[in-house]
Amino acid sequence: MAELGSLLSLMPDQSPGLALGLLLAVCVLSAFISAVTGGAGGILMFAALNVVIPLRALVPIHGAVQLLNNLARIAYVREHIRWDQCIPFFIGCTLGSAAMTLGLANLDWQQLPLVLLAVLILYTVFKPKKLPEIRLKPRSFFWVGIATGTLGIVAGAVDPLLAAFFVRKDMTPKEIVANKSVMQAWCHALKVPAFIYLGFAFSEHLGLILLLTVAAVVGTRIGIALLNRINSEVFFNLMRAALLIAGARIIYQLVAPAI
Repeated sequence: MAELGSLLSLMPDQSPGLALGLLLAVCVLSAFISAVTGGAGGILMFAALNVVIPLRALVPIHGAVQLLNNLARIAYVREHIRWDQCIPFFIGCTLGSAAMTLGLANLDWQQLPLVLLAVLILYTVFKPKKLPEIRLKPRSFFWVGIATGTLGIVAGAVDPLLAAFFVRKDMTPKEIVANKSVMQAWCHALKVPAFIYLGFAFSEHLGLILLLTVAAVVGTRIGIALLNRINSEVFFNLMRAALLIAGARIIYQLVAPAI
């Protein structure tokens, strides 16, 4: 756990114990939000961990925690998985992740995916009722997989992108949470060999990863319990609110360097 102490020492105004407690609390809260709304929890966790963990290590650590957390969530809603959506996504996500890992991340258009993601979120949240929901056919999730696999290696959290394609009333809340969780788990799983290939040593951060994962699983369990009691209209309103928060953070990420 030596790496944990060195990371927490980056917060000079707080004791390491308090800093760790705050990180664990954020992990519980973010996992709870993801379980209830289907999105935005990963963005919250990423932003909080970024206060302490350098960005170079943050994407792989966040990915490992999110992988284990999504697997825990899947265990609770596994009977609602739609494999006709997930399998095309798996293929596209694997191709997108592999392409980015092999060097496309060095190109100068890294901001473009974030711009497109922000536009997609704003359309989903603010579209007039006369405009259609984004209801992709199952095979079209291949292209969502391409985008998610590519973005995941660079940006870390992928739940806002996926959430934009699941604000659709032809699926139940449990189907949405189940399928988003499976897709996110696959995307985060691909990060493990990708970052090992890029030289990141997961074994040096295993203690921190496991500690954050335990906190996230606690939040997931609480959120799933609430999901069983929530009606569809409330679910979609919460999901749109979570998307709006995630979109605001992405816009800030885009404009902050210019301020």
